[in-house]
Amino acid sequence: MSVWFVVQSQSRLENAAQQLAVAHAEAVVQLLDTGAKPDDLRLLVRDSIYEVTDRSGHRLASCPALRGATLAAYDADVTVGPGAIDRADPASVGCAPELGGLDEDLTVHVIHEVSGDSEYDVYAGVRIDPEGQAAVDSARATLTAGVPTVAVLIGVIAWFAVSRSLRPVEAIRAEVAEIGAHDLGRRVPAPGSADEIARLAATMNSMLARLDDAVTRQSRFTSDASHELRTPLASMRTQLEVLLAHPDRLDWRAACENALLDVTRMQDLVADLVLLGKLDAGPDRLEPVALAEVAEAAVAGRDVHVEVRATPVVRGHRPRLERLVRNLVDNAERHATSRVVVEVSVVDGQAVLAVSDDGPGIPEADRERVFDRFVRLDDGRARDDGGAGLGLAIVADIARAHGGTAELEGGSRFVVRLPELKTS
Repeated sequence: MSVWFVVQSQSRLENAAQQLAVAHAEAVVQLLDTGAKPDDLRLLVRDSIYEVTDRSGHRLASCPALRGATLAAYDADVTVGPGAIDRADPASVGCAPELGGLDEDLTVHVIHEVSGDSEYDVYAGVRIDPEGQAAVDSARATLTAGVPTVAVLIGVIAWFAVSRSLRPVEAIRAEVAEIGAHDLGRRVPAPGSADEIARLAATMNSMLARLDDAVTRQSRFTSDASHELRTPLASMRTQLEVLLAHPDRLDWRAACENALLDVTRMQDLVADLVLLGKLDAGPDRLEPVALAEVAEAAVAGRDVHVEVRATPVVRGHRPRLERLVRNLVDNAERHATSRVVVEVSVVDGQAVLAVSDDGPGIPEADRERVFDRFVRLDDGRARDDGGAGLGLAIVADIARAHGGTAELEGGSRFVVRLPELKTS
């Protein structure tokens, strides 16, 4: 931009001088074309710098009178030293005012014209505006020295500013680089600003919190699963070792029946673990399913009362929805006094499946964790008769995989809400 400014300013000065030189040259040519002689120009042309030669280049007239110098040039700048001007010659009188008292080189822009009869060559020169030229030269000098300095200064300031603004990013990067799989409780530093970097830090901390929760749940799940499997395995091994050590003192049939019970328990546990793993991996292919039909099919042949208040259709996986209903009914039957009720309805555009019983209910202090994996409550209604504590956890995960929720309302009413599929 600065170079363009200097070039444009210099160009405007030169164009102005050129136009004025053309006007002076045309004025001299006009006088010659009307019959004036070169010697007459001294009296006819004032305040101008010019030179007239014949076609052979012999000088016929000039203003000022020059010694050892010439203005003969074609659209170019000509420099005349003060010593080259003969001030005593009458021809130097009446020329351009800037020649008076000249004590330095004079640079003029010269234009060449030819008289109408081609007898004379006319050269007219005009000095470029000295004040304008001084301003351009000053700007050129200032910009030549100042622009690189300013550019370097701006670059340094920008570098410091960018470095300062990216310092929180580097802190976040360094912290993330040090966080390992067993150290997910750490968090990246969050700057106090409200910009994109602060939002990045918040997102990173949110992601770390989710990872920490997932790893913690996975670790707890693995630990609980191994514990649940270890118990029936230890029981089977003990029975087999005693049976082999004292074959004549134990009932082989009873021992095999007990071992079969342990195998069945492990088989059910493994099936539940496999299902939970599939639910954690993501949803399977879903299709329209009538929730009332699922509920009736899941409780067929059982002493359970089904109340269908609406017939909602949901997008789901039918076998897993049936498993959801069976788990809720199994849980209700274990703790009911005499009655289990399954209700299907629609509330606020959601399909609602509710399973309730007339049992003692879950204590209020345990209601928030009843859907956690491997949770078996110790009091009243929730004392399990051999389950691993995965039934209600499977219910919650199936509901979540279908975009819904599972909640406990009161002490003995489990409610599952699923998005209703609108059918035309």
